[in-house]
Amino acid sequence: MTTVSPFARSSVFEDARITGREQTIEEMYSVPESFLEIEVRNPQTHGFGRKMYTDYEIVCKTNIPAFKLRHSVVRRRYSDFEAFRDILERESTRVNIPPLPGKVFTNRFSDEVIESRREGLERFLSIVAGHPLLQVPLIISILPYCMLTQPSYQTGSKVLCAFLQDPAWDKSQWL
Repeated sequence: MTTVSPFARSSVFEDARITGREQTIEEMYSVPESFLEIEVRNPQTHGFGRKMYTDYEIVCKTNIPAFKLRHSVVRRRYSDFEAFRDILERESTRVNIPPLPGKVFTNRFSDEVIESRREGLERFLSIVAGHPLLQVPLIISILPYCMLTQPSYQTGSKVLCAFLQDPAWDKSQWL
C-alpha cells in the first residue's frame, strides 16, 4: 500500500514532470493555479524645496482569493511604506517583516537614488505580499478543546490588501 503525505502537492503540471511526459500547450501557457505579480514603477517627484517627495505606482495582478481585486494600480510615497511596515510588524508578530530600503539624506531626488529605492520597494512588497501567513485572514485556535479558555491567534494581514489595492488608503486609519 502506498502512503501519500498530506503535505504532498499534486497538480497537472507536477504530474507531467513526475511521469516524464511532455506538458501540453495548455499546461505550458495556461494561467497558473495562483499567481501574484507586484510591480513598483513610474516614480514621480512632486513639490518644491523642503516639501518635495517622490511617489511610486504599485501595480498588483493576482488571482489569489485573499486579494479583493484581480488588477489594481495605486500610488504610494516612501512614508506610506514606512507606516505600512510598522503596521505589519504590530499586527503580524509571527512573521519577520523585511526592512525597507534605507533613508537617503543626500541627492535623494537623483535618478539613481530614486531607481535604487524603487527596486528596493518592489523587492519588499514582493516578499511581504507573497507571504502566505500575511495573505490568508484566518483565526486559528491552539487546540479545539481549549477554544473557550485559550486565546485564538490571528494570521493574515488586515492592512496588506488595503495598502496594495485601495487608492484612498490612509495610514492614519491604521495607526
